[in-house]
Amino acid sequence: MALVVFNQKGGVGKSTITCNLAAISASQGLRTLVIDLDSQGNSSSYLLGAQAKDDQPNVAGFFENSLSYSFRTVLPTEFIVTTPHEHLHVMPSSPALGELESKLESRQKVFKLREALQQLAGGYDRIYIDTPPALNFFTRSALIGASGCLIPFDCDEFARKALYTLMDNVREIRADHNPNLVVKGIVVNQFQPRANLPQRMVAELVAEGLPVLQPYLPSSVKIRESHEQSLPMIYMDPSHKLTQAFVALHGVLEG
Repeated sequence: MALVVFNQKGGVGKSTITCNLAAISASQGLRTLVIDLDSQGNSSSYLLGAQAKDDQPNVAGFFENSLSYSFRTVLPTEFIVTTPHEHLHVMPSSPALGELESKLESRQKVFKLREALQQLAGGYDRIYIDTPPALNFFTRSALIGASGCLIPFDCDEFARKALYTLMDNVREIRADHNPNLVVKGIVVNQFQPRANLPQRMVAELVAEGLPVLQPYLPSSVKIRESHEQSLPMIYMDPSHKLTQAFVALHGVLEG
């Protein structure tokens, strides 16, 4: 299963959700890969911490390789690095992604990631793809190649307006390029159950028939500590309420 975490709005928790779900998969013994397509590299930093290096293999190298011809077959696995956590690997991001985008688009390389995912499927039980906050070449590549799409939502009116456009974009890519793409659901992030606005907004999304997943991920300062320590919640505090919410959400996605 290759699952892309996507929202065109920034700051909704894509990297946090990607890495914590991936870490839970790995903690359950599943061979797990995170592909970080966001040039900011938040998922890469979250999973690698001090082990992250500028000269390590990365996703930019993978895409650069698709632009050149080589007598030697270069496999996608050559751009993957191990994390400090058992069963968990990452294809790190790179700031060079921004410079590569126009070259990749002009050479029509949007299906290269799908080819790589097909090759990687035999070596990994779960693949999670973090994406930039834009419908650009890299996001489209992920949606074309993935089997499922997960949409973070942070109970904000701007995020709600963007949600409808996002759903239309996903439907268009499914119709044109990837009929197997399934919207796995909307993940409510930073939910505050005692506040009226989040409760009302989520209730309205459910009433509209949108695929809102439960449980909702509660707001917690603990996630900032998790980022600072480069430790997904399942490794830092397995019994925390946010960790348990991630575990329950992971179970829903696996079910």
